[in-house]
Amino acid sequence: MLEGKAVILDTDMPLKLQLHAMSCAYTALDLFDVLDCSNIAAHIKKEFDVMHGPGWQCVVGCNYGSFFTHTTGTFIYFCLERLKFLVFKAAVPKTINQSETEK
Repeated sequence: MLEGKAVILDTDMPLKLQLHAMSCAYTALDLFDVLDCSNIAAHIKKEFDVMHGPGWQCVVGCNYGSFFTHTTGTFIYFCLERLKFLVFKAAVPKTINQSETEK
């Protein structure tokens, strides 16, 4: 297990989900090389999909930009070692009934 501790940069997640996200990151970094960001992100995303339902997204890396919409209460952005982790559940677009558009 890594000796470094995760530092939360921003979140709106409940504490239980925050701890799960960081635990998944620790596990992924034990399983994969720190440069294997795609597999690290896939590991975290799959774990969250299984434990908390589908629709989770995960971005891992040292330098990236992002712009997204997320479901309230499902966002965390944290650092661990030299990597940054962004985990969130994608917002589901509200569908419009055809009868609503005809009013």
